[in-house]
Amino acid sequence: MSYSMKEKTPLRFSTDVILYPLLFIFLIWGVYWVEVRFDVSFNRWGVYPKTLKGLRGVLFSPFIHSGLSHIFNNSIPLFVLSMGLFYFYRNIRWKVLLVGFLATGAMTWLIARPAYHIGASGIVYMLAAFLFFKGIASRRYQLIALSLVIVFMYGSMVWYLFPVDPKISWEGHLSGFVVGIVLALIYKGNVPVENKKYAWEKEDYNPENDVFLQHFDEDGNFVENRLELMKETSEETLPEKVKKRVTIKYIFKERDKDPET
Repeated sequence: MSYSMKEKTPLRFSTDVILYPLLFIFLIWGVYWVEVRFDVSFNRWGVYPKTLKGLRGVLFSPFIHSGLSHIFNNSIPLFVLSMGLFYFYRNIRWKVLLVGFLATGAMTWLIARPAYHIGASGIVYMLAAFLFFKGIASRRYQLIALSLVIVFMYGSMVWYLFPVDPKISWEGHLSGFVVGIVLALIYKGNVPVENKKYAWEKEDYNPENDVFLQHFDEDGNFVENRLELMKETSEETLPEKVKKRVTIKYIFKERDKDPET
């Protein structure tokens, strides 16, 4: 399953690049507010491995957090990385997000130790892995730059792919990381088109039809009067705009003398 090159989309900013990531963050904080406001705990709705009841956590666990520091540490990278997904990969963003969401939870359910696994950190690792490896494989300077930014900002997250802290669900982190790599391979053919600002950057650019270049001769010398160039080049090979005579005239006016001097 891959996307052909003809399905590339140009990079452009729109309100949904911020709107949907913000909505996800608001949902997470809304759930946490309900827990605090009504003194309840939704931890039992998290992923509990290898039990039928624990499968519901695949859907609900990313919205449940154990405390303020937990939700805060997940919110910022989740917002930044999801914005990167929605901006650079707009035609596959929902597929990556939804498939990654479900696959990360399902893999956690399969490999994790017996405990309730909650939090959106698995989604954060999925997005980070997808954006990093997709950017490196794309060979586009904008996406490679994004990959380097991810390494600079979140490179230290790699340590939490291993059981360094018994209170942290490293299984959820590892699941998200692996799923992100797999998604980057699945959608390897989908690369956004670079924005073309100048005529010579476009694929259909033909230097022979460039009016500006017709001012230069074969030696690279600038020809002020195009007729001089046309004497050396057959008119049939020149575009209509070049055939028109353009002459630059310089007019010098003698300065009026001051009668007092």
